[in-house]
Amino acid sequence: MHTRSTSRKVIIVEGKTDKARILRVLREEVEVVCTKGTLSYEQVENEIVPLQQDEVYILVDADAAGNRLRKQLKHELPNARDLYTRKSYAEVARTPLEYLAKILSDAHFEIDDRLLTVGVRSPKHTAHSY
Repeated sequence: MHTRSTSRKVIIVEGKTDKARILRVLREEVEVVCTKGTLSYEQVENEIVPLQQDEVYILVDADAAGNRLRKQLKHELPNARDLYTRKSYAEVARTPLEYLAKILSDAHFEIDDRLLTVGVRSPKHTAHSY
């Protein structure tokens, strides 16, 4: 039996725009898998099941379709970690890069640190200049 010594980090998203936004934030080698919104039996068998030994994160839209997809993915990958955008942003593609950076940084991904300097610090550490 062959097992990999280290698992890959994989983020599952819905679409190409989501993938492009996440790749703009990341500063490490991460596989980003696009489901295109729904999962066919073939996609599950060919793309999702092989990820069972990997470190998988699910980042889908905060809507009914995203919730259905998350549920389906969690069924196939029960150890996957859930990452969430805010309901107010609704879609990963509409989530500001700074907030995506915070989500991914909080999940211990290496991200572009420049994105963490805008709007995500706690108020007590914010200096006001007028």
